[in-house]
This record gives sequence, structure tokens and C-alpha cells, in this order.
Amino acid sequence: MGRIADLCGEIAAAADEGPEGLVLPPDAWDRLRGDWSDADIEDALSFVKDSLLQSELVEASDSLSARLVELLGTWGETKAWAAAVEGQATISIDIIRQIAHRLDRLEEILDLYRDRKGPDRRAFDQLQRRLMDQGIEEDMRPDWEKAGGPSSENGP
Repeated sequence: MGRIADLCGEIAAAADEGPEGLVLPPDAWDRLRGDWSDADIEDALSFVKDSLLQSELVEASDSLSARLVELLGTWGETKAWAAAVEGQATISIDIIRQIAHRLDRLEEILDLYRDRKGPDRRAFDQLQRRLMDQGIEEDMRPDWEKAGGPSSENGP
């Protein structure tokens, strides 16, 4: 495994960005052919390309996800939530729910790759609670509230 890692390191250091991704200059190919087969070099180059693409994907996803957490979190606030439920938001509750669901999963995955703290999720988490409770709010109220006020049986 150590030799393969060394090969990948050499390729990463020697490769240049070309129009179709990473390319290995001919002199680097010639130098590496002394110890490696063309198939090994191609495999390592492919691995290095994939690794760099994954890093770029994680970085772009992290940035996009942080912005979406912030944006969707605005609907976690009471007034904005009420407006969204009444259909006054720029997007529907169903779309908010779908995006929030996928974003929550993306955040879980990104947490495995982040080397720093993720975005502030408090408002987004509030939105998630509101989305889970939507439609069952009446069932969740205490019986005395449903009846219009406190009663002697149920207490305040």
C-alpha cells in the first residue's frame, strides 16, 4: 500500500491541469515507467483525479449547504413560518420540506469531511421541528387549550 501511495503522491505533484482534468506530462510518464507499468500509472492518475474531484465536490457542497441552512433557517422563525404555511412564501411548504430533508442528509455527510465547525443550525433545526409538527399542532396542544382555556380538571 505504501508504494501505491508514493506513486499517487508523485503523480499529484507532477500532474498539470488540462482541458479534461489532470494530465501527466510525458517526462513524468517516462520517469515513472522505470518502476511502474502504464496500467499502474493510469490507475494512480485516475485515483488522484477522483480524489481531487471529491475534494472540490465536498468544498462546493459545504459552501452551498451552509448558504441553504441559513436561507431555510429563515422559515424557522415564527412569523416567516406562519407566512409559509399561509402560502405567502416564495416557495411552497412541500418544496421547503423536500429541500430541508435532503439538506439535513447532506449536512450529516459533510460533517464527516469537515475539519472545522459547520454552519449555525439553530434556525434550520427549528424549521425541521416545525416541519415535523406541521399538521399535528392541534393534537399536541393540552386538552385545556383545545377547550378554550384552563379548567379545574386539567389545571393551567
